Amino acid sequence: MSTSEPALLTETNGAILIATLNRPDKLNALNGEIMSRFEQALHTFRDTPDLKVLLVRANGRYFCAGADLRSGNTAPERTGSGIRERHRLQLHGMHRIYDEMEAIEKPIVVAHHAACVGGGLELSLSCDFRLAAKSASYAFPEGKFGVVPASNGISRLARIIGTHWTRYLIMANLPADADKALIMGLVHEVFPDESFDADVMRFCRHLAEQNSEQMGTAKLAIELAHDVGLAQARNVERLANSVLMLNPDYLAGIERYINKLGGKDQKD
Repeated sequence: MSTSEPALLTETNGAILIATLNRPDKLNALNGEIMSRFEQALHTFRDTPDLKVLLVRANGRYFCAGADLRSGNTAPERTGSGIRERHRLQLHGMHRIYDEMEAIEKPIVVAHHAACVGGGLELSLSCDFRLAAKSASYAFPEGKFGVVPASNGISRLARIIGTHWTRYLIMANLPADADKALIMGLVHEVFPDESFDADVMRFCRHLAEQNSEQMGTAKLAIELAHDVGLAQARNVERLANSVLMLNPDYLAGIERYINKLGGKDQKD
């Protein structure tokens, strides 16, 4: 990689914004430049109506080796409250960025072509869809240092794969290959290495063709329904549809469907 190249590259492919981690010589370890550029890309994605999907991917032999421990943001605190505040407010703004990823009412896809470790996996957990190549693998190495991952590595992980598999990755400190990650529910699909890029782009194009209002409302409703009891979750569904069913796109689509059915009846 040329020293003049940025640590994160962005490009568009139709309605898809592609953000590529680009520190292959450092195994794409997350530093201030990557996170700052990623946050800028995230805001561009959020604020540009024509962009429907954000795809996060990486160059090099790792997807991401975790946080860059030499980036100058790892000086130890001397008090418990200081450590907690540092996790909340510093770490290159990770918590703020992950919150924004989860709040944006558009789908975010991450594509793991290789090892995804520590902070790279934490970032990935705030994406809506995780796609893996057969050669991808996953691990949280923090246990080797006697600590736990504290920026999604327990909170978001347990929400996605449950406590059963979270214990496997965090307490047992064991890695998972792509096939095991699929069993865990950590990733949605595993594709062959040879066709991975094409498979990922096909998935993203499919998402871009979906109804934007439905996509955004569903993203909110799914999270809300997960947090409340069954009765209130049904209310979430009702509230969501009370908005979506007033959408002109829905009304026009239903009218076309009914007309099509009417044509079939007349034929019969």
